[in-house]
Amino acid sequence: MSAYRDGDKVVVMLPSRLSKAEEEQWIATILERLAEKERRRRPTDADLQARACELSRRYLGGRVEPVSVRWVGNQRSRWGSCTPDDGTIRLSTRLRGMPSWVVDYVLVHELAHLIVPGHGPGFWELVANYPKAERARGYLEGVAAAANLPLEAEDEELREVAG
Repeated sequence: MSAYRDGDKVVVMLPSRLSKAEEEQWIATILERLAEKERRRRPTDADLQARACELSRRYLGGRVEPVSVRWVGNQRSRWGSCTPDDGTIRLSTRLRGMPSWVVDYVLVHELAHLIVPGHGPGFWELVANYPKAERARGYLEGVAAAANLPLEAEDEELREVAG
């Protein structure tokens, strides 16, 4: 049994041996599982806010709690941004649908900026507390390369520090 999206439609594949009642039951179950999976992959602003607070607690010792975290559609060359002065974080809608550990990395990155505004060694030490930081950076670099997007300025800064 499986299901997938084909545009606006959901295609559900079931074995032919099922009764009509079993088909209806499985379709309802599969559709609910698919909806839950999509909710996890496309969190709301409120979900992002709650997740950011949890990530701050887990990886940054609870040192920061953003005032707001929200999706924005106007970031073409960044995955996220923050304003340390007012404690706001914005994530590019291009992240929607990416694995949750990638979104978590961007949240940790922006949370770390609420503690250390620049990209110096102290900043990267904070980001390194997230165990999938390097994996997520590689994932985002791959997405950027596949889409012919420029590397972010912070990536260039990191290369200068590492090089």
